[in-house]
Amino acid sequence: MPETYKEINVKTALEEQTDGKLLLDVREPGEFEAGHALGAVSIPLSELRDKISEIDVTTPINVICKSGGRSAQAAIALLQAGFNATNVQGGSLEWVAQGQPFVCENGEEPKVI
Repeated sequence: MPETYKEINVKTALEEQTDGKLLLDVREPGEFEAGHALGAVSIPLSELRDKISEIDVTTPINVICKSGGRSAQAAIALLQAGFNATNVQGGSLEWVAQGQPFVCENGEEPKVI
């Protein structure tokens, strides 16, 4: 069982997302709704075990959260389930700090909470 995982920076995550790699945001729904990386898919870490079957096991995944802790846990769980998963270093805080596309779909200014 893997207990270690690979990490990538946000620039690489954005490039890989453009190339078709899934960006999975594992923050809670309210956090995701307040702001998220453009194109990210939301499955909260608390629901990952129940919803893992919704993800195609052949799809490579970059996992993001607020700062990297929950996404590291999710990356390990996904690796243990047979997925190709990588943690995004620094999470959404770093994503925003690097000026990557970050959106909020309710019309408000996107923010990381």
